[in-house]
Amino acid sequence: MPNALPPFSAPYAPDDAEIAAALLRTAHLSPPQDARIDRSATRLIEAIRTSDDRLGGVEDMLREFALSTKEGLALMVLAEALLRVPDARTADQFIEDKLGEGDFIHHETKSSAFLVNASAWALGLSARVIQPGETPDGTIGRLVKRLGAPAVRAATRQAMRLMGNHFVLGETIEQALERARPRSGHQPRYSFDMLGEGARTASDANRYFDAYASAIETIGKAAGDRPLPDRPGISVKLSALHPRFEAIGRDRVMREQVPDLVDLAKRAKAHDLNFTVDAEEADRLELSLDVIAATLADPALAGWDGFGLAIQAYQKRARDVIDYIDSLARALDRKLMVRLVKGAYWDTEIKRAQERGLDSYPVFTRKAMTDLNYVACAQKLLALRPRIFPQFATHNALTVATVLELAGGDGGYEFQRLHGMGEALYERLAQDHPGIAYRTYAPVGSHRDLLAYLVRRLLENGANSSFVAQASDYRVPVATLLQRPADSVTKPQQANHPRIPLPRDLFAPERRNSRGVEFGERAALDRLLADIASEATDLKPVSDATPQQANAAIAAARAGFASWSRTPAATRAAALEQAAYLLEQRAAHFMALLQREGGKTLDDALSEVREAADFCRYYAAQGRKLFGTEEAMPGPTGESNGLALRGRGVFVAISPWNFPLAIFLGQVTAALMAGNAVVAKPAEQTPRIAIDAVRLLHEAGVPASALHLVIGDGHIGAALTAHQSIAGVVFTGSTEVARAINRTLAAKDGPIVPLIAETGGINAMIADATALPEQVTDDVVTSAFRSAGQRCSALRLLFVQEDVADRMIEMIAGAARELRIGDPREIATHIGPVIDAEAKQRLDAHIARMTKEARLHFAGKAPEGTFVAPHIFELADAGQLTEEVFGPILHVVRYRAEHLGRVLKAVERSGFGLTLGIHSRIDDTIEAIIARLSVGNIYVNRNMIGAVVGVQPFGGNGLSGTGPKAGGPHYLARFATEQTVTINTAAAGGNAALLAGEE
Repeated sequence: MPNALPPFSAPYAPDDAEIAAALLRTAHLSPPQDARIDRSATRLIEAIRTSDDRLGGVEDMLREFALSTKEGLALMVLAEALLRVPDARTADQFIEDKLGEGDFIHHETKSSAFLVNASAWALGLSARVIQPGETPDGTIGRLVKRLGAPAVRAATRQAMRLMGNHFVLGETIEQALERARPRSGHQPRYSFDMLGEGARTASDANRYFDAYASAIETIGKAAGDRPLPDRPGISVKLSALHPRFEAIGRDRVMREQVPDLVDLAKRAKAHDLNFTVDAEEADRLELSLDVIAATLADPALAGWDGFGLAIQAYQKRARDVIDYIDSLARALDRKLMVRLVKGAYWDTEIKRAQERGLDSYPVFTRKAMTDLNYVACAQKLLALRPRIFPQFATHNALTVATVLELAGGDGGYEFQRLHGMGEALYERLAQDHPGIAYRTYAPVGSHRDLLAYLVRRLLENGANSSFVAQASDYRVPVATLLQRPADSVTKPQQANHPRIPLPRDLFAPERRNSRGVEFGERAALDRLLADIASEATDLKPVSDATPQQANAAIAAARAGFASWSRTPAATRAAALEQAAYLLEQRAAHFMALLQREGGKTLDDALSEVREAADFCRYYAAQGRKLFGTEEAMPGPTGESNGLALRGRGVFVAISPWNFPLAIFLGQVTAALMAGNAVVAKPAEQTPRIAIDAVRLLHEAGVPASALHLVIGDGHIGAALTAHQSIAGVVFTGSTEVARAINRTLAAKDGPIVPLIAETGGINAMIADATALPEQVTDDVVTSAFRSAGQRCSALRLLFVQEDVADRMIEMIAGAARELRIGDPREIATHIGPVIDAEAKQRLDAHIARMTKEARLHFAGKAPEGTFVAPHIFELADAGQLTEEVFGPILHVVRYRAEHLGRVLKAVERSGFGLTLGIHSRIDDTIEAIIARLSVGNIYVNRNMIGAVVGVQPFGGNGLSGTGPKAGGPHYLARFATEQTVTINTAAAGGNAALLAGEE
């Protein structure tokens, strides 16, 4: 590739108002143009409304079962998961659960389409057999259940297959080509999409590569002799061709994936096909463009005009991408094809930006802004003809009419629609404009792969405000459908959706979200890496305190308590908020310390700094409310009763090495905010981080008299907790040490000293047959192996329903194999060292024992040093795991669906209750597990499509403000068991009314 063309670079999440101002300047056309657009769009809308499609399509499904209804959401969940459920029992529970959420019995169909009526009939029949509200156990015990269950399964599965047959062109490329074969003189254009999620394993990537290569050969042989662009094409997903398609692994991706993409492109060139790289999430955009640029630069592809890519108009960088692609085409003297879509991952992009603490979103939060940008992008692309061949993917009649007007009569472009959608619109378009070409984007693959794709299409087009949802609704006037996006966004200040706060304001008005860095933005990542590299961290040995020095620290803290406890709560809170600000300003410094002293990888180090900042802000916000003013209490005449909270005295805070900044500051700031003086003792392995954290708190406004640091090993910690003058202990670490502290405190004479302890345990996850294997794999790998498994809340024991266990274990093992183990300071490292040689020795001993006692599914390879590679062992019984194993070792137990109760008993018998994960689409199962188990933090993933988003399973994502933490200001943990339940439903339709996606 010519050196003159630099890599793509544009702000990842620019300000919406600035973009809106630029778009509005060019949004308005002349009155004659608007009149022609109205006439053309009206004819297309009339065609949609008068269509008598006896088979039906997505539009009919959306009209029949709108996403704003319980029936629509239940149908969507059924469609996504049912056909992959292999066992009858789980399928019955799943069907009963979802049909119980809507009123299918009394549902009256509004459509004459065969597909919709057949689906409604099947679902209605099922609902009559399984009455809503009946429990699975009670229903199964009835004769009607035994007689009706097979019929219910058959009817509901048939309804799902019916949708599959309509929305997939073929289960194989040969079947698809047969259905695509012209039945008249007209030769339709197709782009074939091989269905499937992104690769998690090398075998996945190889399988997808082989599928693409085979499809290219088959399509090419049947393509005929027409020239481009009037030839078939294929769409390729980059994340399907590599198991670690991520920004931090750029060097590996470029080394391993570019040759594969070049290989596929050369095969497509040999048949002169249209070869399109699909668009994915925003954090993969720059990496995707790097891969595309390197592939296009291969001399073997010179002279071929079929290479293309998709650009998403809901991304704020879409116009920048067009400019870059044009520069690339000019630099290589190449013609390129560009598919312009509105976007397919909107809910994911919103949630990811929120959890990553970005300044803004990479996508628009208002659909009108997406529509404005689409038109602006269309104008750009049309102006770049013939070097760029635009392909406009849309089912919106107004968008089609606008593109027609902007294009004039010059040709050199095409429209695109999804197979199963937009038939009536494009039939009318072909009648009114015989010279206009359109291509059908057709999925190819099995029904189980199709349905996740179908749900994504339903989500994209199912918003209450979307054109597709409204076009066939006669109650919506045509004039409403003809309103221009500039009529909704009349000034830049209206660009942001009022109901979607910016990521930094996610917790407003209580506090700011902690600031993160998007690794998918090369400029931001490079700045961060440079800042970390410039930090000269001093890791010289630190002298341990003597018992006399420990006693002196407590005495000094006791002397400082009086003044600090009388300091107004607002002043204490302001100091904590200033500490959060300083943490973010010095993030690179603390990240360097975390990497060099704590062995943290880049992403873990960033997450910990963010979590530490969030602790500071969380306790400041809580403290303002709880300690701000005295609460007046009712009482008899003549009395004045008030309730106020005050500090207890000197707290000893003992923190662990695995979160040496976040937990350290979490303990200390909670106790300080409550008005206590603190003597903090960090783990002996990570003293430098604690030293700098205490300096920062002092600089932020916490007086040195109120906060004291004591360095030392467990003997110093024991001396501190045994001191007669302390008023409380907050501890995070092993259960064994927590019990020893408890015994020490209980043996004291005098006032009872509270202990607030957070310990680890055998944390479990339960995955049933309705769970998506890719999502289970993502969560398991993140929780069990990242951070070298050194989280008190990491996954230790995975229960998998036996009907799907083989596939899930194989995928988890394959994904673990792709993790890079090594120096945590290297950007591409996923797993760093364990904390010290002693920890490695314990883990190696456990691995040796498990190798004899359990079935080994995977054993990774670790480099020399204190590294332990991921291991996966299958146990015959959960009872074989009797204690927490603090490292990257996963234990798996299979269970039968009817024995879920035994699984819950096994979790209860473990005696631990810190965290639990649940992967299921069956709400009754989820609710039963939550009600049964006394677990502090429960993470539920019933998200239906796409990559897993939301809270990282079992902690460490930097969003810590979900409830009072250990050492919190009002010590709820002393009186009740706290439980936080996080349910990941980002794609379950909750944001459907706000969708800004494709249509």
